[in-house]
Amino acid sequence: MPVLARVAVAAIVLSWSTAIAAAADRTIVILDASGSMWGQIDGKPKQEIARQSLRGVLQSLPADKEIGFMAYGHRDKASCKDIELIVPPAAGTANAILSAADNLKFLGKTPLAAAVKQAAEALRYTEGTSKVVVITDGLESCGGDPCALGKELKAAGTGFVADVVGFGLNANEGREVACLAEATGGKYIQASDEKGLREALTATVAAPAPAPASTSAPAPAVAETTPATTPAPQAPAETQKPGVNFQPTVTLTQGGAPVKGSNIWEIYKAGADGSRGSYLDTQYGDYAGTLAPGAYVVVARLGEARAEQKLTVVAGETYKPAFVLNAGTLRVHPRPSAGAEVDPVAHIEVSYPGDRATTYGDATLVLPAGEQTVTVSIGSGKKTETVQLAAGQTLDKDIIVGVGRATLNAYYAEGGDKVDGNAVSFRIVKAEKKADGSREDIERAYGAGAKFDLPPADYVAIANADLASAEQPFTVKVGEANNIKINLNAGVLIISAPGADTTELFARDAQGNRKSLGLDYGDKRQEAVPAGDYIVVRNLPDDGGSKEMPVTVKPGGRTEITVQ
Repeated sequence: MPVLARVAVAAIVLSWSTAIAAAADRTIVILDASGSMWGQIDGKPKQEIARQSLRGVLQSLPADKEIGFMAYGHRDKASCKDIELIVPPAAGTANAILSAADNLKFLGKTPLAAAVKQAAEALRYTEGTSKVVVITDGLESCGGDPCALGKELKAAGTGFVADVVGFGLNANEGREVACLAEATGGKYIQASDEKGLREALTATVAAPAPAPASTSAPAPAVAETTPATTPAPQAPAETQKPGVNFQPTVTLTQGGAPVKGSNIWEIYKAGADGSRGSYLDTQYGDYAGTLAPGAYVVVARLGEARAEQKLTVVAGETYKPAFVLNAGTLRVHPRPSAGAEVDPVAHIEVSYPGDRATTYGDATLVLPAGEQTVTVSIGSGKKTETVQLAAGQTLDKDIIVGVGRATLNAYYAEGGDKVDGNAVSFRIVKAEKKADGSREDIERAYGAGAKFDLPPADYVAIANADLASAEQPFTVKVGEANNIKINLNAGVLIISAPGADTTELFARDAQGNRKSLGLDYGDKRQEAVPAGDYIVVRNLPDDGGSKEMPVTVKPGGRTEITVQ
């Protein structure tokens, strides 16, 4: 994070403890920074869409609106405790939030319930009006129960709501997080693209927290336009049961057992030509309800499969239409190598008849019957297989991507201290050079202990920490783990130049020649530099002259110098 942004965040933290007690209508935005945010929508990574949408909404907010920012999954690929309140809620935080979002890594899990609980506690949700807005492209992956948490928070905090934006979730996935919003009286909004996300954030982040209500209205579901399937015959009318005249069922195949619990029912008015008209309602599970007399189009959905029927309701009659999805269940188990555990953040894309679906980890998908093209990506490795899925079939498919793992760390000197935190960045390139002498870029990451899943090949790891850089060749074999140590042969140089306008660092070779390594504003600087001889130049403001001093940096050493 840039220095100015860190200063801004620090100032917010210092003022927050005294301001929060008196503040009202506070909001914390929680951004899903899990590995699934690398997935793309319309060719653009979801993380980038989220950043741009946040920027547009935050910059339009009143300056006195109190907004905070939390992220999860941004520091540790495997930890369910990777949750951080980066910017506490306060007025004037937009720039600090945007800077924090721009510097996030997206690599971990989805501890959704725990993050919302921490945000609610940070807001002191039992003491006044406050709101959490969750932007998530995935479901809880750390054992939390968002539905139960929503009820718990609502029972304890009368002025607290949680809005949930399901970014790229389908309707079935949305149901699993919508309950959090429903329980607290908040909104659940599905956003399928950049325009939808911007509108969702405007309706949640930019809106005030609603006044406490005695009951929570069901969260609205967003209907998705889908192609119509061939209508099944309408079931014959029966004698009406009190209060219920519509009891649909759904099966995966003709004559199959009815599917229970996970169904989604979308109800539309029928247009003049019998096609879908205006959207009326969405119901979930084993639905039985009441429809007023009239013409309808009902869509049954389960996972990625759907079926549609026209229905004309007559007063005094009951209808039990049977929907046949002509679908099967595909279970995809992505593994980096034969016999390895399933990779929980593997990216899975399935192209099925008529559309495609994206998911992550150990996945279960209900799909239209037919040919399924499954592409699994683990790190830089990718494997595509084609399978045939029959209606009513449950097919388990192990897909072995064939990668090994390299874990990278950089050290100031051989046997010396490790470069910790995000002070170091890594780049992986192919070892083989192209005709022009360059190498193919494979992957990049920040922070000590960076992990790369790579196909078998020869590579070169490049570590950078401030002005220091070093390379280390290595070889990856399928299923093997490599711990790569890169020796920077560098030290840390701390420069103090009281009263200086700028400082400039020059490298000095054996012949006394100088090469500028960079000009820095202010009178203090600290950075990792390669071991060697240098000259530090202090420049005073208003042409007040300059002064220089030689300095030698040793491998693994810490050198402090004052130029005055």
